[in-house]
Amino acid sequence: EVRLEESGGGSVQVGGSLTLSCAAFGIVFGHHAIGWFRQAPGKEREQISSISKSDGSTYYADSVKGRFTISSDNVKNTVYLQMTNLKPEDTAVYYCAGYESLSPIAEHSLEGIWRYDYWGQGTQVTVSS
Repeated sequence: EVRLEESGGGSVQVGGSLTLSCAAFGIVFGHHAIGWFRQAPGKEREQISSISKSDGSTYYADSVKGRFTISSDNVKNTVYLQMTNLKPEDTAVYYCAGYESLSPIAEHSLEGIWRYDYWGQGTQVTVSS
């Protein structure tokens, strides 16, 4: 059974930085992707970044490009989301999610919330001015 555990959320002031971690357990397939999503109160869950463990390709939503960086530590089986220059509109519950595949996952297969089967419990990020 796949399990994802997020950590690293918290409160930060505008312009500050946070790094979220997503530790993955029980992934069997060699090809899988991990993504970060967020959901603000009253809004739909949105995808903000993903990484393919097949080839390292990445996806970023326009709202976070240039500010957020996704990376992976394959030894620790952990994916990180480094967030800089945080804004009040970044306030949300952040979730990591993943899916496995029998074939390599390319960049074009990273986008789409419907692809992701496994979800963590979420971690709150609050950005205050």
